[in-house]
Amino acid sequence: MDTASTGAYDAVRTAPRALATEAVHAGRDDLARQGLHAPPIDLSTTYPSYDSRAEAARIDAFAGDGADLAGPPVYARLGNPTVARFETALARLEGTETAVAFASGMAALSAVLLACAATGLRHAVAVRPLYGCSDHLLTAGLLGTEVTWTDPDGIAGALRPDTGLVLIESPANPTLAEADLRAVARACGPVPLLVDNTFATPVLQRPAEQGARLVLHSATKYLGGHGDVLAGVVACDEEFAGRLRQIRFATGGVLHPLAGYLLLRGLSTLPVRVRAASANAAELARRLAADPRVARVRYPRLGGAMVAFEVHGDPHEVISRVRLVTPAVSLGSVDTLIQHPASISHRIVDADDRRGAGVTDRLLRLSVGLEDVDDLWADLDRALGAPCERQGVEELREAVR
Repeated sequence: MDTASTGAYDAVRTAPRALATEAVHAGRDDLARQGLHAPPIDLSTTYPSYDSRAEAARIDAFAGDGADLAGPPVYARLGNPTVARFETALARLEGTETAVAFASGMAALSAVLLACAATGLRHAVAVRPLYGCSDHLLTAGLLGTEVTWTDPDGIAGALRPDTGLVLIESPANPTLAEADLRAVARACGPVPLLVDNTFATPVLQRPAEQGARLVLHSATKYLGGHGDVLAGVVACDEEFAGRLRQIRFATGGVLHPLAGYLLLRGLSTLPVRVRAASANAAELARRLAADPRVARVRYPRLGGAMVAFEVHGDPHEVISRVRLVTPAVSLGSVDTLIQHPASISHRIVDADDRRGAGVTDRLLRLSVGLEDVDDLWADLDRALGAPCERQGVEELREAVR
């Protein structure tokens, strides 16, 4: 790999830097010395080498422990300099030794499960709710994984000799339930804890500092931040990263260099975007909580740009009425999105399991963007129903008291 993009940061770093500074500079420290300002995009699939003996030694080293290849690149499935810049930057933001990027968040999770299974540890313990496709991947046993579902208090009792992983998402998708990650990490003992940090991002939470060995992101969301890149990444220690690189090489779930470039660019504004969107979300959560048309609002103590709320009326009607807010899956973009989890993101989860995890049929998930908060509220107010419908809800409430 490009040593400038993978190792130069530590060589020039002389003092701890704030997260906002890291977001702008991590993965880019070598640019000025090269006479560059913007990171280059390396689109090569293969690279020339006239020393095949040296190449053989490097391939042997990679096959042994998945170590990041020193020296020039070899082949795009082994690594790419542009992607390496993003991996370096994300690791710095999460406070881990390294990170390994993949073609999607699900490719990243699949690689983790395969890495555990390769050592004979096919049992996982998981806490609901998780993202719907993560739930399905575990429940269906598509990768040979056996899963035990529990709540955070039951993790220690669910561990077995063949448990290779504990998975939790906090704040959770889509209910925004939060867990004490330090307590969860203690309950895991020596079993690796994977925390899906997609909703919080390292701006609000760094799970590795609380005992997680693996930090998963659907980088499609806040890390990219503009709804134009599909990616996943695992921040972790170098030992586990080596196993993930071997899985990525063998299965081919590599991240395209252009996506790596867009993600590195997205990281530079991540703190600003997350904090601005979080301020909007907190205000919308406050207004929704005071509205009689809304039955319940869920907003994390941690903060963030996600809001979940249940309506008294038909959630599908709310979806059909929005005009400024976009009715679409995904989240974390600069524009505001709304969706009905029971119909889309968590439809693949068994209905009883879904409802048992708090994903009710009246729950709506709002990913708040950077628009003016009054404009967003005007759209939601209109979508929640006209004054006459509002009056009908109030009369119904009176009738059941």
